[in-house]
Parts: sequence; structure tokens; C-alpha cells
Amino acid sequence: MNGLKYFHPFTVVGIIFIVAGILLVILPFIAKYIPRLEKLPWIIIWVYKGENFVFVTSPILLIIAVISFLLNYLKH
Repeated sequence: MNGLKYFHPFTVVGIIFIVAGILLVILPFIAKYIPRLEKLPWIIIWVYKGENFVFVTSPILLIIAVISFLLNYLKH
């Protein structure tokens, strides 16, 4: 419990962003093996498949990132 007092709030947010980034990097590889991924709601995951190209993103994660950036920008 004493070790937790050394975590700065930005450290926790940074760890969350790192984990989210790793998941976003891994998501296209998962999309190749799970063809039913497109059946998820578009706000959770959006998949674009070309001939030899797969692009997967999360619109809700992008929205949260933009709101976070704007709030941080307006705060300073």
C-alpha cells in the first residue's frame, strides 16, 4: 500500500494509454482471424477491409482522446 502513494495520476493515465495503444496495434491481427468482428457496433470497433489491407480502429477511443486533448488544452 505504501508503494501506491508514489504513483502520480498522470502515470496511471499513461499506463492506460499504453495498454490501449498495444490493444489497438494487436486489433488488426485479431481482425484477420475473427471475420465476425464487423458485427460489433460501429462505435466500439470499425473495420475496413481492402484487397490486402485491413484497418481497424475504435471511434469511441478516438473521441475520448480528442476530448481529453481539448480539455487539457483549454485548461492551460
